[in-house]
Amino acid sequence: MLKRFIFLLSKEDAEYDDLVKDIKETVRYLEENGVRSDYCMLDQKDSTDIISKKIEELLDKEKKNDPDILDNSLFMTDSSEIAMVAERHHMNVLGILHKYNVDTKFEGLKFIFTDIAEIEFDSFLKSYQRLEGIPWDVLETKRCLVRETKLEDVDYFYEIYKDPEMTRYMEGLFENPEDEKRYTRDYIDKVYAFLGFGTWTIIEKESGDIIGRAGFSIRNGFENVELGFLIGVKYQNKGYAQEVCSAIMDYGKEILQFDKVQAMVKKENLVSIHILKKLGFKSVKEVDIEENIYGNSYHDGKQVDLTKAHYGKYVQMIWSK
Repeated sequence: MLKRFIFLLSKEDAEYDDLVKDIKETVRYLEENGVRSDYCMLDQKDSTDIISKKIEELLDKEKKNDPDILDNSLFMTDSSEIAMVAERHHMNVLGILHKYNVDTKFEGLKFIFTDIAEIEFDSFLKSYQRLEGIPWDVLETKRCLVRETKLEDVDYFYEIYKDPEMTRYMEGLFENPEDEKRYTRDYIDKVYAFLGFGTWTIIEKESGDIIGRAGFSIRNGFENVELGFLIGVKYQNKGYAQEVCSAIMDYGKEILQFDKVQAMVKKENLVSIHILKKLGFKSVKEVDIEENIYGNSYHDGKQVDLTKAHYGKYVQMIWSK
C-alpha cells in the first residue's frame, strides 16, 4: 500500500518560486488522497557518497514511523545523480522533468513525468504498483473485476483449461505449468509495463473465483490491437463474456483511445461471433493465423521456426469508430 511520498529535490530548486509552488501543491494533493507527503532538498553537486549518506539518514528517520518504508513509499526526483543513488538503495523512484532541468537524463528509471501540477493521483498510484509488482485493477462491471494477471493465477487457469471445450476453438496453455509461469512472468514484466494493457484476469466479485481471461493484444503481422476473451465452461451462458467485453471495449475507446480493434475467431465458434457482433464487430475476411508461436514449451520468448509453425483459419472481425 502506498503510504508515503517524498520529493528528493536539488537545493537549487528553491530558487524557482513557480516550481516550489507546484511541489507544495502536489504535496497537499497527495495528502488529500491519504498519502503522507513531503519534500527534501539535497545538493546534487555533492559526491555520491555524501548523497547516499543523507538518503540513508532520511530512510533511518522514516523507518521509525514505518519499518517497511521501502515497500510503502514512492520517491520523485529531478536530479539524475539523486535518482542513481536512490535506486542503489532499492527505493521506488520516479523522475520529473520541468523547464529548469529539461536536458536531464534519467538512466534506468521506468517512469519519468513532466509537468508536476498535472499528474493525477492514479498515475502516482499505478507507478507505485508497477514498481512494487502489484497488479493493476483495470475495471469493474456489475458482477466482475478485471485486473492484471499475476503468477498465482496460472494454477487457476489450468483448472479452467482442463475442460476440452476450452481448447476447441483456441490454443491451450503450455504442457508444463512452470513454462506457463515463466511466460506469465515475462508477460507481466514486458507487456504490461511496456504497453499498459494486455490480456487480463476476470474475477467474479460475489465468489472471488477466477472465471476467465480477456483483454487486448498485438498480433504480429496485423496493425490493429486485438480483443480476445474466454470464460470457463462452469460460468458460460450467464452473460459474463458480453458484460466484461463491453466494459473492456469502453475502456479501450475511452482510456486507451483505440479507434479500431480486431478480433480473430474460428468460423465454427458461433457463440463468440454472436458476442462480437453485439459489440459492434463486423466480419471482414478469413485469414490464416499461426497457432503455436512458442511451441509446446517456453524458452525465454524464443519462437518456433516458421517451418514448424501450425496455422488455423480464422475470421477477422473489425470494430471501428
